[in-house]
Amino acid sequence: MQPQHHFVTCLDLEIHYTSWGNPQSPAVIAWHGLTRTGRDFDELAGALAKDYFVICPDTPGRGLSQWSNTPEITYTVPFYAKLALDLLDQWQIESCYWVGTSMGGLIGMVVAAIAPGRIQRMVLNDIGPEVPLAAVERIRDYAGLQPEFNALGELEAWLRQVYVPFGENTDVFWQRMARTSARRTDAGKITLHYDPRLVIPFQHYDGATLWDLWPLLSCPILVLRGEYSDVLLPEHLERMLQENQSAQAITIPKVAHAPTLANAKQIQQVAEFLGSA
Repeated sequence: MQPQHHFVTCLDLEIHYTSWGNPQSPAVIAWHGLTRTGRDFDELAGALAKDYFVICPDTPGRGLSQWSNTPEITYTVPFYAKLALDLLDQWQIESCYWVGTSMGGLIGMVVAAIAPGRIQRMVLNDIGPEVPLAAVERIRDYAGLQPEFNALGELEAWLRQVYVPFGENTDVFWQRMARTSARRTDAGKITLHYDPRLVIPFQHYDGATLWDLWPLLSCPILVLRGEYSDVLLPEHLERMLQENQSAQAITIPKVAHAPTLANAKQIQQVAEFLGSA
């Protein structure tokens, strides 16, 4: 199955997203991590499309979505949550399922908090209410990079090295990741797809967390944690399970941050949770 490509204006920004499946089926929103795109979910979306209508947005400043002129305001989780609700309203989706990797999970938590009942079930992929400062600094450092390459194959090799924490994935996954992660510079070189200004909100990170709203989330939640993750620490996961009885957890072995949800076992775990009573 191939995705359908759409462009729509949300909160005055043009947003690109792919959709999979029948629009009359229950909706799943699959939201990617900080420097990634909605195309990372191709395997998961293709598998879920027989039962769901899957929407995979590119966050502003990523992929084919518009870059912002006010990154300090619009490249933030609260803004993304409002944008997600606008997108749901335009599709007239009253309630949905949510799969969020890293930043996409933070967005999901905020949506669930400010619009109770809008999310029926939520998968948080290697993210919790608190991101350790060391992980924030690591992410800020690599997200600020804009390496240049002469050929797409060079970018693919670089991505395979940088994203070793993703774990084992197929050649098809990495080849698509390279294609959907590339853009040309004015000088004709290949570089990364995203706006490097997305790191601006991190420059004055004050350690803010979402622990206050975490116990208030009432929808069933599946938390996936990479075994070696430095973003979702074991002690944070334990606290999440203690403070919200709607949450359950699965640890993905031999993966750091973050599981790609692209192999059969991970897809099955997500599908079973979404489809369970």
